[in-house]
Amino acid sequence: MDTVASGTSSVAAPRNQPLSVRASRAPDTERRTDEEDALAAEEPVSPTGRLMDSFYIVVTIGLGVPVNLPVLRAGIEAQLARHPRFRSIQVTDGYKDARPRWVRTPVNLDDHIVVPELDPAAVAADPDRAVEDYVASLSTLPMDRTRPLWEFHFLDFPTSEAAATVAVRAHHSLGDGMALLTLLVACTRSAADPARLPAMPPPPARSGPIYARPRPPVSAGAREFAAWLWSYAVLAWHTVADVAAFAATVLFLRDPHTLFKSRDGDVVRGKRFVHTTLSLDDVKLVKNAMKCTINDVLVGMTSAALSQYYFRESGDIDARKAICLRSILLVNLRPPASLHSVVEMMESGKSKAVKWGNKLGYIILPFHIAMHDDPLEYIRTAKKTVDRKKSSLEAIFTHAIGEMVLNLFGVKAAATIFSRMISHTTISFTNLVGPGEQVEFCGHPVAFIAPSVYGPPEALTVHYQSYDSSIKVILAVDEAHFDCRQLLDDFAGSLVRIRDAAASRV
Repeated sequence: MDTVASGTSSVAAPRNQPLSVRASRAPDTERRTDEEDALAAEEPVSPTGRLMDSFYIVVTIGLGVPVNLPVLRAGIEAQLARHPRFRSIQVTDGYKDARPRWVRTPVNLDDHIVVPELDPAAVAADPDRAVEDYVASLSTLPMDRTRPLWEFHFLDFPTSEAAATVAVRAHHSLGDGMALLTLLVACTRSAADPARLPAMPPPPARSGPIYARPRPPVSAGAREFAAWLWSYAVLAWHTVADVAAFAATVLFLRDPHTLFKSRDGDVVRGKRFVHTTLSLDDVKLVKNAMKCTINDVLVGMTSAALSQYYFRESGDIDARKAICLRSILLVNLRPPASLHSVVEMMESGKSKAVKWGNKLGYIILPFHIAMHDDPLEYIRTAKKTVDRKKSSLEAIFTHAIGEMVLNLFGVKAAATIFSRMISHTTISFTNLVGPGEQVEFCGHPVAFIAPSVYGPPEALTVHYQSYDSSIKVILAVDEAHFDCRQLLDDFAGSLVRIRDAAASRV
């Protein structure tokens, strides 16, 4: 196999060649009911999953102890490999509409567990870089589509953050980021009590759809009733404006060319995944001081970090200059699945136990690049922007538009819209919530969780992942455009400045 892509030549890619897999339709010898067989053979790939055909999710997990491969293998076989999606392949042959379906296939676990042989000298010299190089190499290597599209790569040597590292790679059609993270967490157990599932942070106070606003009682008076009606008028206006902006973005509206935006258009390059750990308590301190949400703080911190990087690297000294860059924010529209329901699905092997797959809407979220003397101004601007986006059904309508185009004009037309939406904006942004306590994966303590994605043509993707008392910021970057280490430092430095400013207000 070829050596790792540019910038990663010090560590060889896995020496074991991709194994040929005998994957086909599920054999008749498997004992299943007629209903289960029909379900396995006919379940279609979701429209979003078809659009993300070239997208892959990579989750880097730090372990607190060295790899015990037999134990990990047994755990994966007993849990993850029993999930319906993780023992299915996409098949189009034999269907009149040529739309891909999920079809069950036998799983050979040896095809999905990789223990690479890396250059010992490179590992000894800089183990952190060796892990980073190896994970980056995965973004340049294809996956064998004749077998279920998931892999576990075990790097059994210590780094500055962990005793060993696991890199999980999965095709995006298996599920969106939230679904796959929920699945991985469902395979873990509490470190304090290995007999139970991990505790998750409480959900947001608001429940139900954004448009489910209770009608005020008659006793509230005419003013409250008028305010209730007005809120729906504002919701409708914001939705129309956002959908119009979405259409304009697809047709002609582009972000300005800055050092954050690739000039190669739709050219997809290999990615480097870098991450650093931040204090969740620091983020909560800012949240409480500014009376906003954690997501508001993360959006504001991202604007602050990008602003600092831009003005330093570009040499622009105009402090009055303000640039509006836009990101694609993917919104999960599926009902959230509990960890217990996902565990039941893996135990039963039935996909109907939980609604699964990709059901994503899109929000175009502005990020403001500017220099502010007061670091908290980034949080104020972010809160105003996010509050405005909350008063809109943009995600629901963009999802519906994508499905309508796909059904009426086919996957090529929908893919063109999807591609133009991404290429006309600058970055992708996600924020995922993880366990609120330390967990173990197959008996191995988990030191950190760092998910990311590759496949989109953007030069920069920003992910946040909370876990226990920390939060990871993970950047997927095109090294040709960024000093990724400096940019990562800007994220950490921005939180420190914002925290100190917020602390002075308390």
